[in-house]
Amino acid sequence: MDAIQTGRVPAEPGLPVGRDSTRALLGRLWREHVRHYKGRLLLVLALTLLMAGTTALYPVVIDHAFEMFTARDRRILYQLPALVIAVTTVKALAQYFQNVQVQQIVLLVIRALQTRMFAHLARADLARVEREAPAQLAARFTTDATVIREALTRAVNGVADLVTVIGLVASMLYLDWVLSLIAAALYPLAAVPIQRIGRRVRRASGGMQERMGETAALLNESFAQARTVRAYRLEAAETERARTAFDALYRSLVRIIRSRARIDPVLEVLGGAAVAAVIGFAGWRAAVGTNTVGDFTGFVAALLIASRPLRALGSLNSAVQEGLAGLIRVFGVIDEAPRVVEQPNATSLPPGRGRVEFDDVRFVYPDGRVGLAGLSFDAAPGTTVALVGPSGAGKSTALALIPRLQDVTAGAVRIDGADVRDVTLASLRDAIAYVSQDALLFDDTVAANIHMGRPGASDIEVAEAATAAAAADFIAALPQGYATRVGPGGQRLSGGQRQRIALARALLRDPRILLLDEATSALDTENEAAVQLALARLRRGRTTIVIAHRLSTVRDAEQVIAMDAGRAMERGTHAELTQENGLYARLVRSQALAQ
Repeated sequence: MDAIQTGRVPAEPGLPVGRDSTRALLGRLWREHVRHYKGRLLLVLALTLLMAGTTALYPVVIDHAFEMFTARDRRILYQLPALVIAVTTVKALAQYFQNVQVQQIVLLVIRALQTRMFAHLARADLARVEREAPAQLAARFTTDATVIREALTRAVNGVADLVTVIGLVASMLYLDWVLSLIAAALYPLAAVPIQRIGRRVRRASGGMQERMGETAALLNESFAQARTVRAYRLEAAETERARTAFDALYRSLVRIIRSRARIDPVLEVLGGAAVAAVIGFAGWRAAVGTNTVGDFTGFVAALLIASRPLRALGSLNSAVQEGLAGLIRVFGVIDEAPRVVEQPNATSLPPGRGRVEFDDVRFVYPDGRVGLAGLSFDAAPGTTVALVGPSGAGKSTALALIPRLQDVTAGAVRIDGADVRDVTLASLRDAIAYVSQDALLFDDTVAANIHMGRPGASDIEVAEAATAAAAADFIAALPQGYATRVGPGGQRLSGGQRQRIALARALLRDPRILLLDEATSALDTENEAAVQLALARLRRGRTTIVIAHRLSTVRDAEQVIAMDAGRAMERGTHAELTQENGLYARLVRSQALAQ
């Protein structure tokens, strides 16, 4: 009930939702999206009325035809065919333009929902995005969007079906009001079973959409790990895992199919009962001579023509319930409050040379894991601070807090005296360049990927950044040079090449603070030496914070912080910490032995 009162909807997919919540969902969809297209909706309504009106004329035309046949009226040779052609032509034109307008409105609404959802996820904190596999998030934009689109289309067309039925009912009342009452008495009996079936469809649809997302995630993971699968002979295991996912998806789809399949038989039986009752009563009246064949024929024609829109209205609830299940999931994403938000009174990052301070910083992941447990250090402007330690020590977590990819649980991270939570995200992130150990690129050209560091940079500056990152030589050897597309994730380049493109992007940004998370891990010795020289030039006048397992890359750092269990265990230069024979010295010795 709280969700209804606040205008929000349950985020959990597949939950049964009551009638009030259904109204809240549809009302929200109308307020936030559909009502912006009132002009198009009025046009659709006008075309719908025209379609319904011409459809309602069919029984009257048939009734008129039988009267002319009975009277042997010669006008039937030219008047009636012309009338039929005129009616069908008008209906066909109205139907075409109505269908086009309906589809355009629906696609505009879906586009707006997809844009809102993507914009929300693009700004969401990492914990939210990393909670689901990329393929599962993508399913929100594909599977859910598809069922919502179908539901919206059916809903708008349902209005057309309703208006058509009203028009045909008017024709039937005009032709014979007594038979109309007999037919109308039976159809309401279908309301209860159809409503129950709709609720089942919504539950089944929510489960189906979840299974679709899980299956897509599994396939994406399996194909991405194709080398590992073959190297470890995991083909049979992966095939079995996929079979299990396909079985679960199959069962979800079968549940929906069975629920949908119950609707048409219910309407078929009731429609047959209505026709049988009409024929029986009309036959009795004809036997006693109180009615004409023409009236009866026109009425039965109207009843039969009404069967299609009535069936469509009967199955409408099922389609709408499926769409509501998808809508719950989409609004669930849109409504999820981000953890990292900009303060209402946030100011721009003050001028400075990039001093970074960690003041008793603590960070706890949403699942309760402790990432940092009171980390403090001061990175002076123009110096390099190296964070080292075993896996899980909290190095990457600390780095992520500086550009607010995550927010501290306690304590503070300051840049040039300003708490990063008090400044605008734009000014904060514009002052920082970040290169991670996973140097994934966008499926665009080499030049475009480097340009992302500073979109307004010139081609000369891009080339200079590539040269500084030891990337210019291999770029020149590519088929189209800087215009070469790198493929999804940069898969057409080697790991070292991707890393150097990412480093060139950071160099182009010309940042106040440079964050390097294993930035040279994929480089060979020769290229690493070249990049280290470039980084040495770049670090002048800038604050650089480096994470590296290869301790040879941090020998020149002004400060080395050895971390373990989210704390700074030691700090000093490479030479000082080596002599202390503590954590850092042990790391150096173990790495020397490994080599």
